[in-house]
Amino acid sequence: MYQNQQAYAPTPHSYIPNTTLSAMINLDEEVKLADSRAESNLQESLAEVFSIIITLDELERAYLKDAILESDYTEICDRLLKQYKAILTDEAVAKEFVDLETFKGEWDMEVPRATERIRIGLPSTVTAPSHNASSTSNNNFNGTSILEATQEFITFLDALKLGFLAKDQLHPLLSEVIVNVNKVTDKDFEGRGKIIQWLITLNQMKATEELSDDQARELDLDMNAAYQGFKSTLA
Repeated sequence: MYQNQQAYAPTPHSYIPNTTLSAMINLDEEVKLADSRAESNLQESLAEVFSIIITLDELERAYLKDAILESDYTEICDRLLKQYKAILTDEAVAKEFVDLETFKGEWDMEVPRATERIRIGLPSTVTAPSHNASSTSNNNFNGTSILEATQEFITFLDALKLGFLAKDQLHPLLSEVIVNVNKVTDKDFEGRGKIIQWLITLNQMKATEELSDDQARELDLDMNAAYQGFKSTLA
């Protein structure tokens, strides 16, 4: 069982010493792993990224096996993804990291589940909600959830009308749309898949990268269709 307070697992100690090289090292001499504070911080950040990726892969495996509560999985996965993104906002780290496939190749990492989760950028419980989602019967709790989901749709569509096109402007708003929609219904309504596809598209963009005019128009059409599809589930 994963512990909530654990941000990510320690880097696995799988290194096998080279005895030939070890014989050449003076054990009385201090070995420097980095020549500067900046280099040390870089190595530490890359080690953290490595640990996050490994932990994400194990977390996904545990979730698929029902070895972790859905709520715990969502919280831990969301935190790991945020940590991963936050570390890679550092230009030096991003330059050394290059991209996920390069990093995996350099360190011989077999992490298919983590790769997919990072590609999507959201926990599985967000992109494929549990069937424990609340029903759409008319009660106070669901009425509030419906109102919040509706407001998130409107906020996102208004942002597009105002010319918000950058990833760092749209991705958080679109994430709120799907999170609040999932609180209302688990039905696969018309247009829901488009929301997920746009989340993936935005997640793969650089923070300040913007959608083209054609993409923005397509997104506007898809989101309006998804909004109508969502409202149809409430009838």
